[in-house]
Amino acid sequence: MSRCACVIVSSQIGDDWPGYSLDLFSYPAHYSGDLDCVIVPHGVIMDRTERLARNIMDDLGDHHIVVLCVLKGGYQFCADLVDQIKALSCTSEHTILMRVHFIRLKSYLNDQSTEDLHILGAEDLSFLTGKVGIVGTGKTMETLLKHVEAFRPKMIKVAGEQWKTFTFNTCLIDVGFEIPNRFVVGYALDYNEYFRDLNHICVISDSGKKKYKI
Repeated sequence: MSRCACVIVSSQIGDDWPGYSLDLFSYPAHYSGDLDCVIVPHGVIMDRTERLARNIMDDLGDHHIVVLCVLKGGYQFCADLVDQIKALSCTSEHTILMRVHFIRLKSYLNDQSTEDLHILGAEDLSFLTGKVGIVGTGKTMETLLKHVEAFRPKMIKVAGEQWKTFTFNTCLIDVGFEIPNRFVVGYALDYNEYFRDLNHICVISDSGKKKYKI
């Protein structure tokens, strides 16, 4: 089994980046007052996801791969990435035989990561043995990778749409955006199950945290 030895980050957003004004974008009116700014607009996310898919095709074309979609926050990125890979596979000299499997991680309460990590749907990943696995996630990576490695896949590649600067202690195949260490929501990322219906990646406001706190 091998793991990639380097971090590839193409789009870095600095810690002092104030974000885009909410007035520049459309978003659900029920979140008015709950957001500070837009960090990554939806259109930029989609363009970057297409580039990630091309990188994966270049690196893994003609391999049999298994995509592990990490629920719930990773479902939108995984769906968009898989769609892009499928489209490229139909028009490229390289084709990828691809399976998709879903697992779920839960480690956040409000805006704090807890030590109580639950991995659901990953009890038996024996089908990974000898295969190339792509893991799409942005959280609790070390624990998940250790669990996946136990099933001895041929190779593990990691893809993430957004990555916080303080978490660069593991390997990645590609990262969409390196973002500041702020709590973000949208594009399926939630705060206590809210904001998954927000297309852009945004910073939640203090009033939003109070409103949806449990």
